Amino acid sequence: MEIYTNNLAKPIHSYRPYWAKRFGAANMLPMTRAEMDVLGWDSCDIILVTGDAYIDHPSFGMALVGRLLEAQGFRVGIISQPDWQNASAFKALGKPNLYFGITAGNMDSMVNRYTADKKIRSDDAYTPDAAPNKRPDRAVLVYSQRCKEAYLQTPIVIGSIEASLRRIAHYDYWSDKVRRSILVDSKADILLYGNAERALVELSHRIAKGEKVSDIQDIRGTAFLRKQIPPGWDEIESTKLDRPGTVDKPIDPYEMKMGKADASCATEDSKPQIELPVGTNPIQIIRKPKADRSMQVVRLPDYEEVSKDPILYAHASRVLHLEANPGNARALVQKHGDREVWLNPPPIPLTTKEMDYVYDMPYARKPHPVYKNAKIPAWEMIRFSVNIMRGCFGGCTFCSITEHEGRIIQSRSEASILKEVEEIRDKVDGFTGIISDLGGPTANMYRIACKSEKIEQSCRKLSCVYPGICENLNTDHSALIQLYRKARAIKGVKKILIGSGLRYDLAVKSPEYVKELVQHHVGGYLKIAPEHSEENVLSKMMKPGMGAYDEFKAMFEKFSAEAGKKQYLIPYFIAAHPGTTDNDMLNLALWLKKYEFRLDQVQNFTPTPMAMATAMYHSGKNPLRKVTTDSDDVPIPKNGNQRKLHKAFIRYHDPANWPMLREALKKMGRADLIGNSKKHLVPAFQPAVMGAVRQSDGSTFKPKVLPKSFNQMKNAARPVFSKPKKAH
Repeated sequence: MEIYTNNLAKPIHSYRPYWAKRFGAANMLPMTRAEMDVLGWDSCDIILVTGDAYIDHPSFGMALVGRLLEAQGFRVGIISQPDWQNASAFKALGKPNLYFGITAGNMDSMVNRYTADKKIRSDDAYTPDAAPNKRPDRAVLVYSQRCKEAYLQTPIVIGSIEASLRRIAHYDYWSDKVRRSILVDSKADILLYGNAERALVELSHRIAKGEKVSDIQDIRGTAFLRKQIPPGWDEIESTKLDRPGTVDKPIDPYEMKMGKADASCATEDSKPQIELPVGTNPIQIIRKPKADRSMQVVRLPDYEEVSKDPILYAHASRVLHLEANPGNARALVQKHGDREVWLNPPPIPLTTKEMDYVYDMPYARKPHPVYKNAKIPAWEMIRFSVNIMRGCFGGCTFCSITEHEGRIIQSRSEASILKEVEEIRDKVDGFTGIISDLGGPTANMYRIACKSEKIEQSCRKLSCVYPGICENLNTDHSALIQLYRKARAIKGVKKILIGSGLRYDLAVKSPEYVKELVQHHVGGYLKIAPEHSEENVLSKMMKPGMGAYDEFKAMFEKFSAEAGKKQYLIPYFIAAHPGTTDNDMLNLALWLKKYEFRLDQVQNFTPTPMAMATAMYHSGKNPLRKVTTDSDDVPIPKNGNQRKLHKAFIRYHDPANWPMLREALKKMGRADLIGNSKKHLVPAFQPAVMGAVRQSDGSTFKPKVLPKSFNQMKNAARPVFSKPKKAH
C-alpha cells in the first residue's frame, strides 16, 4: 500500500473502457427492463440501489456514480426507492453481471427519517412530493439483505455516507448502543468509504476481468472482512500509539533552524569528539531503519470491548480520526467475533483533471421521467447550483463532512465550472438567470491548501483552522474571486448567490474576498454558523471564538454600506451540544437578545455515527485529547427535557417556550431575567389565544399592542433584522 502522493495514483480516466462502451451514453440510466430494451441491453453489468429518487444531476450520488461507471464502459441500471418488503423489486432489472452497488442515498437513512428528538419526520426531501416512509431504517442493511435474497451469488458493494460512517463499530443514537461494523451486519463483500470514485473504478474493472471480490484487498478507501492478519504486516496496538496532546500549532518538521542554543541539532561530524580512556571499547549505537508505514496496521479495541466500555470507544474514535490523512494514515483493523474488519488507508484525493472528468459527464440535469410533474424538494433546492469543490479541513466535531470527504480540498477547474453554469442556463427548465450557489461543503475553501505538500502529507492535526488558522495554510482567495467575476459575466446570468456555509474565520483573512462576496453575491441575507457564543462549548465543537464573528460582521456591514445595500447576517446555532450547560445556553440567549436576533431555525445536536462529538456524547469524555478514565468529564445534555430547554433558550422570543424558561430561570437563580421590560429575557405574563394575556400569578395583563391570535404572536417572533445592533 503506497503512502499518499498523487503521482502514484492511476488517473480514473486512463482505464481501458469495458467492451459495453459501444452502446454509448444513455439519455437517462434505465430504471425498467423496457428502458433497457430501448438501449439494446440484454442485461446490466452493474445495478445501483438507492434510497433516493433518481435525479440525473452530479449533486446526487447515484447519478454521479452511475455516469462515472457508464463512462468506463459499463451498462448501469438504477433501482430507486424499491419496495423493501420482499425481493421482487430487486429483480426488476434482472441479475447484474458484476455486482449490486448499494447506498441509502445522499443522507444517512436514520438522519433522513428521524428528527434530533427521535420522532419520525413527516416528509422526505429526496422523494417525489416529499412523501415519507419511502426508505427503511438502516437502508443499506435492508437493501443488502433483499439483494442477497434476489440473487444469492451476486457480489454486494456498499458505499455512500451511511456505509462510510459505519465502517467500524459505531455508536447508534437511535438504539442508544454501539453497533457492529455495517460490513458485518450487511454481509456485504466490500465497503467503499469516502468519495469513492477512484476505488470504484478500479474495483469494477478488476471484477470485470474475473477477479473475485474476496481476493481484492489492496485498494485504498475500502473495508472488508478477513480471518487474520496476513504475514508481513507489523501490528501496532492503538493504546500504544496515542499520546496526550492539545490541538495546538504543530512544529514544522521540515524547517530545522539552527541556533546557538540548539547544539543538539548539529551533525555527528560537527560535534566535538570526546577522547576515551585507553582500553575503553565504545558502545556501538545501532539505529533502526525508519518503519515502513505502508506495512503497519493499527489494531483498534475489539467490538466487544468498545461496546461495553465508552472510554475505549472514545479512544478508538480518536485514533481513527488521527489516521485519516491519506499522506500518512495506516491500515486499521478491529476484531468482531472471529472476524477482522480491515480498513485500508483513505483514498487518494482526485486531481483537478479527475474532478472535471467526473462533473463533465452528460448529465440530463433533471429527475427521471417516471416522476412526471412531482416536486422533489432536494432537486428544487439545487437545480440552479454548482458544486465547485469537495472536502473540508474545518474538522468541526459535530459534522460528518470531514469524516466522509476528507480534509484535503479537491477543486474543479475554472473552465469546468463555467461550462456547467452555461449548461444550467441552456438546459434547465425554469432558469431565470439566478445561480443559487457556487459552493460545496463550504463556500470559501476553493483551491485552498497547505503551502507545502510535504507538511500536508505528514500532518496529523484534526483541523487546519482550529484553534487558529495554521501558518502553513494558504488562505489566498484570489482564485475564488476570479471565478465569481467570470461566472457573473456569463451572458444570461443576472445574479450569482452563495448559499453554501461560509467559513468566516477564513474569509476575514481576505478582505478583498469579503468585499466581493458582500457587494455582489448576497441576496439580502447571508447564512453563517457561529454555532455558539460560549468558549467552552466552541472548544468542544472545534469552532472559532466570537471574535472572528465580530471581525467578519464589521467587514460585512462596512462593505454593505459602501455598496448602498441593506443586508443582514443570519447566524445558526446548535442546541444541546456535548459540553453545553444550562448556563451556557442562557448566556447564548442573552447574546441573541442583546443583538436583537430572533431565530426561527434551531438545530438540536444529533449524534451521527463516527463524529468526534458523538464519541463525547456517548463517553462523556473529550477525545480531542488522550482519553483515559481520569480525563475531564464533559457535560452532556442527554435528558429530553434538558434538550428541549436548550432549544427553548435559543428561541427565547417564542411565547410557547416562556413557561419552560420561567421555571428554568427560577431554578437557576436568575428570576431577575423574568419581567416585562426590555432588560428581561422573558415576560412575566403568558399570552392567551385570544384577548387579554394571563400573567404567571393568575392576574390578567393587557399590553398596548396585543396580537389578535397566538399564531400572530408566533409570527411576530420570526427573525427580525431591521436596524441590528453592532456585535462589538
